[in-house]
Amino acid sequence: MASQSAPTIASIVVAAEPAEWKGAGFTVTDCVVLAGTVAISLAGSAAGRGIVSWALRDVASAELDGLPTTVADAGAPRECVTHPNGVLRLDHVVAFSPDLRRTVPALEAAGLDLRRLREGPTGAGAERQAFFRFGEAILEVVEHPPGTPAAEDRDAPSRFWGLAFLVGDLDASAAHLGPLLGTPREAIQPGRRIATMRREAGLGLPVALISP
Repeated sequence: MASQSAPTIASIVVAAEPAEWKGAGFTVTDCVVLAGTVAISLAGSAAGRGIVSWALRDVASAELDGLPTTVADAGAPRECVTHPNGVLRLDHVVAFSPDLRRTVPALEAAGLDLRRLREGPTGAGAERQAFFRFGEAILEVVEHPPGTPAAEDRDAPSRFWGLAFLVGDLDASAAHLGPLLGTPREAIQPGRRIATMRREAGLGLPVALISP
């Protein structure tokens, strides 16, 4: 019997306007941004807030502790797309959970591959993060910082938060985007740098660019 393939991300639906993403240096075709092997579907601001849902290949279940999920077919490989802002592919998806002790087992039961559990405070105050591998991308699940209202509601579902894209040259991307991109800084990942798109870009959710 052949072994099951590892889960990968087929597509992500974002409540955002295609024109705003194009203005931020992404190549947009028929309301879709291709970021490596992942299709980012831009459904317009009326579709909701942030990440509306995602579709995964080769998962055992679509029950991912509240993250809106559908199961996708294997599909054909996508062609590489060049983005003026220097984006090469999706690097990671960020989600939040009020309780990683509940969320991690739920995601593992669906066939997700837990690669690392990080303990220790981040600059934003979170103390625990879990990282799951999805082919070329990562799902980063952050536990709500202690003392916040979201952390107190332990029964609340996990929720999506933002996206980070890999770029070949972060300084070149910053020069292209100008005031739409914040100042590059050291990332949590050793040796990497990250910069966040400003709210004025109008991308509909937190978006960051990260160096290799």
